[in-house]
Amino acid sequence: MWAMIVKEFRQLRRDRRTLAMMIVLPVLMLVIFGYAARFNVSSIPTVVVGPDARPVAGALPTPFHVVEVDPTAGRSLAQSRLRDGKDVVAVVTGPGGTLVLLDGTQLFSVQTVRATMARDAPPGAGGSQAVAVQILYNPNLTTSWVMVPGLAGLILVFIGTLITSLGVVRERQAGTLEQLAVMPLRPWDVIVGKIAPYLIVAAVDLVGIVVVGMVLFHVPFVGNLGTFALGAALFLLVTLGMGVLVSTVSQNQGQAIQLALMLMMPQVLLSGLIFPVASMAPGVRWLAYVFPLTYFTEISRGVMLKGTPIGALWQPLGLLAVLAVVVLGTAVLRFRRDLAPGARRHRAPDGPGPALPA
Repeated sequence: MWAMIVKEFRQLRRDRRTLAMMIVLPVLMLVIFGYAARFNVSSIPTVVVGPDARPVAGALPTPFHVVEVDPTAGRSLAQSRLRDGKDVVAVVTGPGGTLVLLDGTQLFSVQTVRATMARDAPPGAGGSQAVAVQILYNPNLTTSWVMVPGLAGLILVFIGTLITSLGVVRERQAGTLEQLAVMPLRPWDVIVGKIAPYLIVAAVDLVGIVVVGMVLFHVPFVGNLGTFALGAALFLLVTLGMGVLVSTVSQNQGQAIQLALMLMMPQVLLSGLIFPVASMAPGVRWLAYVFPLTYFTEISRGVMLKGTPIGALWQPLGLLAVLAVVVLGTAVLRFRRDLAPGARRHRAPDGPGPALPA
C-alpha cells in the first residue's frame, strides 16, 4: 500500500498542471469569492429631475450617488434612464411631492434603497415629506425574473466552453486531427465545422430555456427579439471560441475539464448573476468586465424585463463583438499550429511513456 501511495504522489508531481490547480485554484476561488460575495451596495446611481431637483439632490443621503440633475425634465426622462440601465434610482420632484422610481431588476440595490428610505426618506418638494415609491420592471421583486435571463447565459457558457472543448480534445486523442492536417482545409473551415453543431444545439437550448422560464416562472419578454438574438449570437461565438481555445492547450479531456471550469467558475461569481457588480471590491471588479457572461446578463435582463432598445445596449454588444474577434482569432492561430504538418508528431503523447522522436 505504501508503494502505491508513493507512486501516486510521484505521478501527481509530474502532472504539474493538476497539482497547481489543486493548490492554487481553491485559494484563488476563496479570495475572489471573499471580495465578490457582497450583497450590500454602497453606491447607487441616481438621477433627480423636476423643479426642485437641485435641493432634493443635495439632501439625498448615502448610498444615493447623483449622476445627473435636470430641473427641466420629468418622469419620461427619468424612466427612460432606468430602462436603458444608466441609473437604478430616479427621483421625480414636483408640486405634489416626490416620486422615487426604482429599477426592480436590481434586487439588492432596491432593497438597500428601501432600507435607507425607511431610515431617512428624501425630502419632497418645498420641504414636504410626501414621498411615493414605485418599483418598475419587476414590481414584486421576483427573484426568478432576475435569475432566469442570467441562468440562460450560464447554461450557454457550460455548453459552449466545456462541451465544445471536450469534443475537440476527443478527436485529438482519437487521431482525427491527423487526418484533417492532410486535407485541403483552412483552419477557419475546420473551426466553423467544429462549432456549427454546438452553435445550433446551444441556440435550441437558449430558446427552450427562455420559453420554459416564461411558462413556468412567468418571466416577461417585453423587448425586441432581434436585439436579444444579436446579443445571444455574439455571446455564443465567444463561448464557443473559448471552448476551441481550451481544446488547443489541452492534451486530454481531463485537462480540458479543468481549464473549462477555471473559466466558468469566476463567471458565476463575477458576472452579476448572483452578486451585484457594483458591490464588489475594486480589486476584483475589473475581472467582471473581462468575462462575456457579464455583458450577456446585462443584455438579456435589459431586453426581457425592461425592453431596453438596441441603441442603449451598444456598449455590451460592441464588447461582445470585440471578445468574439479576439477569442476566435486566437483559437484560429492556435488551431492552425495543431493542423500544421507534423504538429501531432512533435506533440508530447497523452499517456505515459517517452515522447516520439522528431
